[in-house]
Amino acid sequence: MNKRPRTSIGKAVVNVWQREVGELSARNFTHRVGGSEDLVLRLELYRKLEKHRGCVNTISFNAAGDILVSGSDDKRVILWNWETGKVQLSFHSGHNNNIFQAKIMPYTDDRSIITCAADGQVRHAQISDEGQVKTSLLGKHLGRSHKLAIEPGSPHIFYTCGEDGLVQHFDLRTGAATELFTCQPLDGRRSRMPAIHLNAIAIDPRNPNFFAVAGSDEYTRLFDIRKYKWDGSSDFGQPANFFCPPHLIGDRRVGITGLAFSEQSELLVSYNDENIYLFERDMGLGPNPVPTSPVSVGSDASEMSDDHQSEASPSTMAIDESTAPQVYKGHRNCETVKGVNFFGPKCEYVVSGSDCARIFIWKKKGGELIRVMEADKHVVNCIESHPHTTVLASSGIDSDIKIWTPKANERATLPQNIEKKKPRARGWMYRLSSPEDLMLQLFSLQRQRVSPERDGENSNDGQELLELIMAFQHNSDDSSEDGGDTSSQDDLFF
Repeated sequence: MNKRPRTSIGKAVVNVWQREVGELSARNFTHRVGGSEDLVLRLELYRKLEKHRGCVNTISFNAAGDILVSGSDDKRVILWNWETGKVQLSFHSGHNNNIFQAKIMPYTDDRSIITCAADGQVRHAQISDEGQVKTSLLGKHLGRSHKLAIEPGSPHIFYTCGEDGLVQHFDLRTGAATELFTCQPLDGRRSRMPAIHLNAIAIDPRNPNFFAVAGSDEYTRLFDIRKYKWDGSSDFGQPANFFCPPHLIGDRRVGITGLAFSEQSELLVSYNDENIYLFERDMGLGPNPVPTSPVSVGSDASEMSDDHQSEASPSTMAIDESTAPQVYKGHRNCETVKGVNFFGPKCEYVVSGSDCARIFIWKKKGGELIRVMEADKHVVNCIESHPHTTVLASSGIDSDIKIWTPKANERATLPQNIEKKKPRARGWMYRLSSPEDLMLQLFSLQRQRVSPERDGENSNDGQELLELIMAFQHNSDDSSEDGGDTSSQDDLFF
């Protein structure tokens, strides 16, 4: 007789019984329950955290999971008790423009916070025993700095990346910033793009020697910090590996907005105006993603570290399902720099925000879309997973933060007509909110016009120029109506 498939409720009952009789350890029981699809289908809004006066561009839990830190266009950093909704501390970051990321350094009793922002500054906030906050400038990028990455388990070391293509290494013990390298495009593209505008950086938690960066082209680049000579005696700019879906190689219309590593060293990559892809360690293209090109990117393949090296390059062998990355479809990522993340105690799920103001959740294995949640009035940019339990935090263009917990009485079902018509990406999503931004894009457009690679192509420069000016005007208007809290630089304590 065929057995009926066990339901989620049936599995939960069995798990409880196994835990009670000692057949299932407390750790495994927590992992099984926390990764249950039943809990994911019961996620609903728990509360809103409302204090910011602008877009909330960054949210992050501390290691214990009891504090959520946020940063906003209002240039303030807020520490929340997310369960009660109370503000524990709010202070001005010292930045002159929108905060893009804020994180609490581990093993610092939540008293050390690092931030990066649209002004290119990298800053350090230190909280005294009396609750006073002192902020200091650690370093700077020439252009916006979207993301930073903390070395796992370190209270001192982190990395930043910026739209200038620069990757920097910071050690809070010395307060010194080390410029590691400027991320360069492949040689054939340097005439139109002198450096890759970096949007994302992530560190492999299983081997913190490896970190990945990505931005305004189709490649995610993996670097090994062990190859850097701290006396500056060697060129560290050569990646150990490249990652890109085979069909996007050579596609200059796409870029990357978000990166995340799983606990199993899988690499999650979110493309603008495209999909999300999951790469395993053996799916890299090697240190030279275009081996048939007459122009080589640099070093010998033997220099690449064994930990992340592919046995064969997909560029030189037939692409099959075993080498193609898992794809996650349905969301829209055209208008902003969106992150992407894993969810669950063993990274069982993939989560992302969307231009349609919703949260999307897929099963990591197989890519099945299982949840679409109405979240904001506008774009959802940030989704953060709680470090220990089935809780999500989300934020975006709205000025509040939303906390999601599995407390719904009924399991959710997918809505109808999930995929809507995707809006056309406007010139690779750059927010043109200052004259400097507009000038950079105009210079880039001029380089493209005079590039010999465009001989014989149909020119659409007039339309591109018009879109640049309209985007600049639109974002300038948005900035003037921001309503950010700039009236006082004094710290606020609650």
